[in-house]
Amino acid sequence: MLIASDVRKVYRSVAEDVVALDDVSITVGEGEFVSVMGTSGSGKTTLLNCLSGLDDIDAGSVLLDGTDIHQLSDRERTLRRGSTMGFVFQAFNLIPVLTVTENVELPLILAGAPPNEAQRRAEETLVRVGLGHRLNRRPPELSGGEQQRVAIARALSGRPRIVWADEPTGNLDSETAAQVVDLLRELHRDGLTLILVTHDEALGATADRRILMSDGQIVEDQSGVATPETE
Repeated sequence: MLIASDVRKVYRSVAEDVVALDDVSITVGEGEFVSVMGTSGSGKTTLLNCLSGLDDIDAGSVLLDGTDIHQLSDRERTLRRGSTMGFVFQAFNLIPVLTVTENVELPLILAGAPPNEAQRRAEETLVRVGLGHRLNRRPPELSGGEQQRVAIARALSGRPRIVWADEPTGNLDSETAAQVVDLLRELHRDGLTLILVTHDEALGATADRRILMSDGQIVEDQSGVATPETE
């Protein structure tokens, strides 16, 4: 489903150039649940951003279903993300003046869905993540765990094939975080491809495949795929 080859990302400034990704290669199959772990500055969030097309790369290629997303125009890449990907971040990024349903509807409407269809899909997805009783509430009226469930519903409403989650439990207490992880695993069991970025070893261990990054490189892949450091 996803094949990245020799991906390189350099952050440039007047003072120095920082290599954030150093010729990283990775393959992710459809339906996998992969956690990407490492300390702060290891490159794990940059990897997510580059593999999903949120950030440009300096070298290499990222093939999604055979198409190199970094050879697409900005508009084409945005459309590809909207039609095949969902995103969940540590910050919930909800619009406080909109209802829960309206928050989930918004990206669907922006993608061209008719309002009635957008509302139907938003409500269905919110029910799926256990928020059928909160459809008309606004984000400030919800707990942190409920807000993250809204964010997950928003990511799922476009019916993506792959969801990227960057520290999705970083703002939650341990009990609420465990509930969110259980939800993500349930969605994975339904066939969703999930790539989870985290510095939390316990959270990363819930994935079926665990990748460890350091200094912009993959230093361990517990699926058994060889890397240059382990060959």
